[in-house]
Amino acid sequence: MGKIRLLMSTIPASFRLNAGSEAWQPERVLLFSGHMIDGPGRTSQRFPADKEDIAAKQIAATLDKLQAGPNDLGLTQGACGGDILFAEACLQRGVKLRLLQPFEESTFIENSVAPANADWLNRYLIITRGLESPPLAVPQEMAGLPAEMNAYERCNLWLLASAQAYGPEKLTFICLWDGGGGDGPGGTAHMVEEVKKHNGRVIWLDTRELW
Repeated sequence: MGKIRLLMSTIPASFRLNAGSEAWQPERVLLFSGHMIDGPGRTSQRFPADKEDIAAKQIAATLDKLQAGPNDLGLTQGACGGDILFAEACLQRGVKLRLLQPFEESTFIENSVAPANADWLNRYLIITRGLESPPLAVPQEMAGLPAEMNAYERCNLWLLASAQAYGPEKLTFICLWDGGGGDGPGGTAHMVEEVKKHNGRVIWLDTRELW
């Protein structure tokens, strides 16, 4: 709880979306975390490229079931795979979208977008060109990384704190996840754990059942 409160105090004024002269308030905040698409060198499959269409349809169906639209806000990082599929589905439905990232954008692209094929990078660039505000990066908005905290974990907590800043009751967390641990700290498993700690609503798209 303490980490979330601390991060909520650091949410920049630039995060707030404006509607005219008043800060815009979403009816709901849709927070997303999910697996990246498997890279060409991955030995254990988690999100194979040939399952993209299945994942995209499930994410779209989830947003449709929620009746997501222009009065809602979507939050994610923007990595290749689940994040980009979620971002595309949000923009198709008029959901306002913000990207919050653990590193400056060039480093984030190198780590989390470019490892997949070039089409994912093109799709990422199309998404970011259509945003009201460019992606926000933790290093630009916060002090140095505490020794006990991983950069990806801090970004997860920042995303969650940013969502809760609009009111915890507005939060719905959607995850595209196989139920297992990640390749390192700060993955989808960590986000699920943190959302549950704060009694958030979780919609789990279980990839073990999807494919």
